[in-house]
Amino acid sequence: MPKRNKEQSMTTLLRHCLAESESLRLVERETGVKRQSMMKFVRGEQSLRLDMADRLAAYFGIRCRPPKRGR
Repeated sequence: MPKRNKEQSMTTLLRHCLAESESLRLVERETGVKRQSMMKFVRGEQSLRLDMADRLAAYFGIRCRPPKRGR
C-alpha cells in the first residue's frame, strides 16, 4: 500500500489497492463489485458508485475521516 499522506484521495488509494491485488476474482467474490467495473476504474475509464467504493474500502481496510476544521 502506498504511503498515506494527508492529501491522498480515496480514489488514489482504491486504485492502488486494486492494481496491486493478486486476484480481482477474489475481490469480486468478497465484495460483490464486478471485476469489469474495477478494471475500468483502475484504468480511469469510469468512476465507482459510492456503495462500491465503500465495499472496496472496507475490504482493503481503508477508513475515511473528515478533514480537520480550520484549514
